[in-house]
Formats: sequence, C-alpha cells, structure tokens
Amino acid sequence: MSASDKIENAAQDLKGKATEAVGKVTKDDSKVADGKAEQSSASVKKAGENVKDAFKH
Repeated sequence: MSASDKIENAAQDLKGKATEAVGKVTKDDSKVADGKAEQSSASVKKAGENVKDAFKH
C-alpha cells in the first residue's frame, strides 16, 4: 500500500466521520448514513490494499 493510498483512505475515513457527526448533531439520518457509507468504503479500500501487500511479500 503506497503512502498516498494510505493518506487518501485516512482522509476518506475522516470525511465520513465528520459527515456522520454533523448528521447526528442536526438529526439528519441521511447524513449519518452517508458518513457511515464513506467510512465503510475507506475500510474496504484499506482491506483490499492490505491483501495486495500480503501477496507482494
């Protein structure tokens, strides 16, 4: 996993957490769901990169 991929995934995760937090504060269930989806997407990308890394070694 390259450093830029790690940074991109971390940024996407943080964006998702922020969106979720805003949704909780404003009681906007749609934003909460969007934030959770963003975090899940980042987690899937991270897992995929970890699998790639495992096969490189």
